[in-house]
Amino acid sequence: MSVLFISDIHLGEHFPEREAVKKKKLGKFLDMAADSASRLFVVGDLFDFWFEYKHAVPKGHLNIILKLAQLHENGTELYYITGNHDFWLGDFLAREVGFNIYRDQLNIELDGKKVHIIHGDGLASRDRSYRVMKKVLRNRFNIFLYSLLPPDLGIPLAKFVSGRSRGHTQKRPKEIFLKEYRRYARKKLDAGYDAVIMAHTHVPEEISFENGTYLNTGDWIENFTYVEFSGGQFKLKKWD
Repeated sequence: MSVLFISDIHLGEHFPEREAVKKKKLGKFLDMAADSASRLFVVGDLFDFWFEYKHAVPKGHLNIILKLAQLHENGTELYYITGNHDFWLGDFLAREVGFNIYRDQLNIELDGKKVHIIHGDGLASRDRSYRVMKKVLRNRFNIFLYSLLPPDLGIPLAKFVSGRSRGHTQKRPKEIFLKEYRRYARKKLDAGYDAVIMAHTHVPEEISFENGTYLNTGDWIENFTYVEFSGGQFKLKKWD
């Protein structure tokens, strides 16, 4: 059985045609996972936006949520490492779907290999303002205040902000940030990890260093890439 890593699906984008293709491909991917994966790691940003009111969650993703719940019921372990679109992730995915939720990062051992998994938002030196905003958005009191907005107002507003955030990230000079992520991965490998798996950049990468491997899962907006761990080896793959 394999272990799968996927990220940056951004379900709920404001592009209906692209969303339909994405959901169809993701559904097939989860069907494959049901047959072959012992564990599935979502390395952040499954949704473009997600906010859990006490008695309401965003609609539109029910088929994917049901497939994930079925995966869990059939014995596949589910892990979720939060990303920059997961500020308001509550306990719904843990309680109703079966995810093990980890805030920001997870260190785990797979078949004797030490693996560091992190979404990667806020790591770059130019992300100082974002790191401040991240603390504000994750503040429990601020989340409570936002929950006072009725869902029909709060959800569309948050979707708008989320889309602006994604657009800002995609417009940044990528190569500068990619170099910083590679340096971060190399430091973790030097610290004793055998593999570092990251996301957030939407740029799939597989780089072998002398003491381990750095992999970036890419995205499911343009690349439809994922990482597979099987037979003691990590491999970046594209879902066709």
